[in-house]
Amino acid sequence: MKFYGRQNELEILTASRIQSTRTACFTVIIGRRRIGKTSLLLASVQDQPYIYLFVSRKNEQLLSSQFQEEIEKAMDFKIYGTMTSFRDVFEQLLVYSIDKHYTLIIDEFQEFEYVNPAIFSDIQYLWDKYKDQAKMNFIVCGSVYSMMLKIFENRKEPLFGRLTSKMIIKPFPVSTMKEILKDYHPNYKPEDLLCLYAITGGVAKYITLLMEAGATTVKKIFDYVTRTDSPFLSEGKDLLISEFGKEYGTYFSILQLIAAGKTTQPEIDSIVGKNTGAYLSNLENEYSLVSRSKPMFAKPETRKSRWNISDNFLRFWFRFIYPNQSMLELGKNELLREYINVHYTQYSGHLLEKYFRDKLAEGRITAIGSYWDGKGENEIDIIALNDLDKTAIIAEVKRNTKKINIELLKTKALSIQKQLGNYEVELKGYSLEDM
Repeated sequence: MKFYGRQNELEILTASRIQSTRTACFTVIIGRRRIGKTSLLLASVQDQPYIYLFVSRKNEQLLSSQFQEEIEKAMDFKIYGTMTSFRDVFEQLLVYSIDKHYTLIIDEFQEFEYVNPAIFSDIQYLWDKYKDQAKMNFIVCGSVYSMMLKIFENRKEPLFGRLTSKMIIKPFPVSTMKEILKDYHPNYKPEDLLCLYAITGGVAKYITLLMEAGATTVKKIFDYVTRTDSPFLSEGKDLLISEFGKEYGTYFSILQLIAAGKTTQPEIDSIVGKNTGAYLSNLENEYSLVSRSKPMFAKPETRKSRWNISDNFLRFWFRFIYPNQSMLELGKNELLREYINVHYTQYSGHLLEKYFRDKLAEGRITAIGSYWDGKGENEIDIIALNDLDKTAIIAEVKRNTKKINIELLKTKALSIQKQLGNYEVELKGYSLEDM
């Protein structure tokens, strides 16, 4: 699949690369697995001298020897002697960059923790020693969010404060997903776009898998996702067990409950059988997997909050695939497909709201969210504000446009009239037809 989007990211990486011709730059890229970090980085150094190294969990001496071979193939650079430590490799690379500018990319950087944790201190020492002379564009990227934050944002860690820039790679926006689907299926229907959004959430690898398999319609997408050899079936475990470690069972239970609609902590606590506050806090702050939504205009201390899984694919996986492992173990993939068919329409209605929030957020919007009161009488799907222009969009979202009731929405909007003050308010109804 061709390279799509990421123009802002490419501009930032290009600026850092140009700056590094004068003084060394150290950039970190963080993003969930499959998001397209490696493709982005390779696109950013196209036609430029670079070295790409991938960190795998193996003996440091073996890894250093492997790096030595890869470096000599990538550059006109002979490393004399046999490298037995990454410290030796990195020092030679820094010394080489004093006379020759190039980019060094180290992928899955957090895996050095399993190779030899002292490597981070070695990098810190050597970077501080050579950075004023070197002309290296040093980029590291990693997909285990919690570990990458610890390495670079924990004051006690050796690499704290060494970065020139940090980028967190997000999924493709709605506009890019539409562009991709149109390229592969020019006559796609709104349902096809919603299904692509609901399952991939804009994650580059998932979109690539589906598009290259010709899975561009709702039916074909679900056929691909549920077939016996589908990589989607084990993807949730593959992504998260390394993040959660031995506590993964509790975290999986919490995520399954949220995906099933149990979105308040009291609901979750009552089913799990213990206080899950610390787990929810970790999921939000350390792992960046859930978000706590509060009603727009609510006070910071409000308890009227709901938990949501931020990642569309994981929301889908914990709603449909993880709870039905027994079907997969019995080889009843067709029953899983049937189960998804039965529940998908209702499930996708909630994702349609999220779709339009994401779509609106691409425009001139300074804040966006939903609203509900304590009695559950006035629930508004979307409130999008532009604090600069003093405008607001209040919207209702339904799959079927005939079910949108603007008069009822107008009544609900009266409950937040005071908060909107002098904003110019536009009432909108969004359905599949507006995607």
